[in-house]
Amino acid sequence: MVTSLVSLDCDRITDWPSFHDECARVFGFPDFYGRNLDAWVDCMTSLDVPEDMMSSVHCARGSVLTIELRNARAFRKRCPEQFDAIVKCSKFVNERRVAVGETPVLAVSFDLGNRGWIAAFAQGIRGFFASGSE
Repeated sequence: MVTSLVSLDCDRITDWPSFHDECARVFGFPDFYGRNLDAWVDCMTSLDVPEDMMSSVHCARGSVLTIELRNARAFRKRCPEQFDAIVKCSKFVNERRVAVGETPVLAVSFDLGNRGWIAAFAQGIRGFFASGSE
């Protein structure tokens, strides 16, 4: 499936096993997915390369796939390590791609409550991370 937006229902994530279960389900990671952050980064790095067969969800070459974190406020409070992992690992995926001359492929969007939506786009080596103050 080619798309530009994937919603991750963070209410389904309560710990590391459920984090990997939900990501594998939503992104369609392969059966050999290692259920660790290195494997997550490997799968997400190939989002615009369907022939790598690292996920069943893809974005068009040269475009960005946005991960919408639904119910992010409660998720961040309940699972701060997993919340930070999604943001930091998404940034790392983009930095990794830029380092070899490819374009960034991931953005993360979430609502933390009374400040409205925050969209974070990790733009590779510049390390730009746009967010509102809490």
